Amino acid sequence: MNPTDAEKAVELFKKAYKLQMSGFLDDAIKYYKESIAVYPTAEAHTFLGWTYSFQARYDEAIEECRKAIEIDPEFGNPYNDIGVYCIELKRYEEAITWLQKAKEAKRYESPHYPRFNLGRAYERLGRWQEAIREYESALELVPDYQLAYQALTRLQAAMN
Repeated sequence: MNPTDAEKAVELFKKAYKLQMSGFLDDAIKYYKESIAVYPTAEAHTFLGWTYSFQARYDEAIEECRKAIEIDPEFGNPYNDIGVYCIELKRYEEAITWLQKAKEAKRYESPHYPRFNLGRAYERLGRWQEAIREYESALELVPDYQLAYQALTRLQAAMN
C-alpha cells in the first residue's frame, strides 16, 4: 500500500462526505469515485452506495455495497444498507437475509441498526412478534434509540 494513495483517498472521502451531508449529491458521488479510484475501501463503496440511495438509485447502491463486502466481508454497514435498500424496494424476505448478516458482522459500530431494520422488515410482512423482538433487541443495545422505541410502542398498541 502506498501511504500517499491511502492518505489522498481519505482526503477525497472526507470531501465527498461533507458534500453528501450538505446535499451536493452529484459532487459527493464524483469524490467518492475519485477516492475509490485512488485506493478502494469498503467504506468508500458503502458511502457511495448510501449517496445513490439518497437519489433512490437503489440498484446502484446495492452494487456498491456488494463491492464493499468483497473488499471487507467483516464490515457490517454494507449488509445493513443492502437490507434497507431491499426494504425500500419492498423485497422484505431478501432484506431479512442481508440484515441477519449485518447482525453477525464482526466490524460494526452501530449493531442496533440491523436489529431495528429487521423489525421494520418483519413488521411489513406481518410477523409482529419477530418485529417486536428485534425492536427490543435494538433498545437493549441503545436504550434511548427513539426510532426503535416509537416502532415498538406503535406495534404493541396495534396488537392490543
